[in-house]
Amino acid sequence: MQSHALKHYLAAGAVSLTALFAGFNAAAADVVKIGVLAPLTGPSAADGADFVRGVELAVEEQNAKGGVAGHTFEIVSADVKDGSPDNVSSAAQRLINTDGIEVVLTGYASLSLFEVDLFADANLPYLSSGPSGPFAEIVSKDPGNYNCCWSLSPSYKGYETDVLPLVEGLISKGTFKASNKKIAMISSDNPYSKAISEGMKSSFAAAGWTLTVDEMVPFGPVNDWRASLAKVRQDPPALIVNTDYQPANSALFLQQFLDQPTQSLVFLQYAPSVPEFVELTKEKSNGVLYNLIGGAIDSPNWPRGQEVNKKLSDKYGVKPGVYGSALYEEATIYFKALEKVGDPTDHDAIGKAIGEVTYDAAPGPVAFDPATHLALQDDNHIPVTFWQIWDGKRTLISPTKYSTGEIKLPPWIKQ
Repeated sequence: MQSHALKHYLAAGAVSLTALFAGFNAAAADVVKIGVLAPLTGPSAADGADFVRGVELAVEEQNAKGGVAGHTFEIVSADVKDGSPDNVSSAAQRLINTDGIEVVLTGYASLSLFEVDLFADANLPYLSSGPSGPFAEIVSKDPGNYNCCWSLSPSYKGYETDVLPLVEGLISKGTFKASNKKIAMISSDNPYSKAISEGMKSSFAAAGWTLTVDEMVPFGPVNDWRASLAKVRQDPPALIVNTDYQPANSALFLQQFLDQPTQSLVFLQYAPSVPEFVELTKEKSNGVLYNLIGGAIDSPNWPRGQEVNKKLSDKYGVKPGVYGSALYEEATIYFKALEKVGDPTDHDAIGKAIGEVTYDAAPGPVAFDPATHLALQDDNHIPVTFWQIWDGKRTLISPTKYSTGEIKLPPWIKQ
């Protein structure tokens, strides 16, 4: 009698334990890991921190709502460090080989985007907000083979072409009384900076502008710009452009330019959008121009951009850069795709669903081009936005329908 009861108890216990462990396994299976590929150390660490904050906030909000399709989320990050091929490859493979990671998000990893092929080979959904030229070049050869991979960054052609009409518009209106049609171009030896500088040179040359300086510096930290600036001052141009995107380099360039400024507009590529740039330059940043493709539209005329930026600022106590909002929206796009598909492990369906997402995101209305897998860039989708810094604040000066103020001549120009 006792033996039978004991056997019955043990059997019942075994069933209970089996059910208990099955419950644990089910709960574990419901947690989807989101990989974040980011420069967490090195010269672009400020951007990397922004990447992580954007995804972290999106995950926290979605988990608080109960997740998506029965799944909640956690983040696994991997450091690409200086963005070298070895470091990017190592970080990407770490995420690909981590059990439970069903999607990888990034602002940028390598500037050549070679990692797109790694994620395509692994059939792992991958969303980027980095250089769109290499991305489109890779994907457009065989879009079907890259169904997993999509870019929230639209075409960067606007970076190459749209500075010219802005500057010529200022001249034609008499806002800027340029003494010549000359441009000095300084770039950094990396695919992003070089592509933009080459495109801008072609654009200005076609409009009859003369190139007075064409300088290329090695990629990495720059400790002294005075040799380049001495060349600029030999034949002062109406416009000086530096496409080195690293905030510390760009801040030093501006500071050394202001030691002996020429009567030139100064346009700096991307770097002024990073909060670190204003921290380094303070009031010296007044009057600097830059533009963005894919940055949050921080304007009352586009509430989504202000909403996302405010949430990030309130949460972390720092002003977000471009990539806080971009990665927040990448996560949102993934959640929308997962809600449609239901199964996070069905990577083919998830990739297809990502490409079909359309919605009003922080950088503008999002829809994807099936031929390149880039977000569309035009007046009805993600625009090219132009900004000017004054008193530590960024004024959106173009396009007109989103603008929050008008351009002013920088304090070093006297006319």
